[in-house]
Amino acid sequence: MTRRFRFLIPLLLLAPTLHAASPEVDTGWILAKLARPAPMRTQFVELRGSRLLKKPLRIEGDYARPANDTLVRQVRAPYAETSTIRAGSVTIQRGTSAHTYSLDRAPQLAGLQNSFGALLSGDRSQLERAFRIDSEGSREHWTLHLTPKDARMSAYVRALTLFGRGAELRCIETTPAKGDLQRTLLAGAAVSAAGIDDATRLATLCRG
Repeated sequence: MTRRFRFLIPLLLLAPTLHAASPEVDTGWILAKLARPAPMRTQFVELRGSRLLKKPLRIEGDYARPANDTLVRQVRAPYAETSTIRAGSVTIQRGTSAHTYSLDRAPQLAGLQNSFGALLSGDRSQLERAFRIDSEGSREHWTLHLTPKDARMSAYVRALTLFGRGAELRCIETTPAKGDLQRTLLAGAAVSAAGIDDATRLATLCRG
């Protein structure tokens, strides 16, 4: 997956806001809590590492799912940009300039879109066709590991790790096949990240 499209992965995973209290966790419980209908919106703080930068690039904005077939990523800082996935294509708009690309250019992203559609609808069997799924932790502090099965997808994305508390998805770590790890803080973790630019503290927020 090109860097142009890699940032869209967290667009397909949007966080609930409730909390559970039971100390036990399993994959089925997590998936049931992550499933939610449109419309919905959540704040995000994205950190992109690079050997060329002294510290990760920090991007802030909102993810939204206004309808079941539409996903939107709206960046507020350090620039303004809106990306919309709908009907097999992604449109990226900056100011008055907009460009639309077919997801056929990134079949691995199309596969992720279908798989996370299954995640948001609670369809475990469809999700398991695309990923090996493992979970650990408690209901108050859990981790969900997704490893792509498809060779085309795994050539770009080695693994996705989701961190949450109760029914709140707080962070996604995307491990690319090449390049640096991308970390996306969501919901309460994104709110707590306000004013923090230390990479270690942000990693701690991500992992709970």
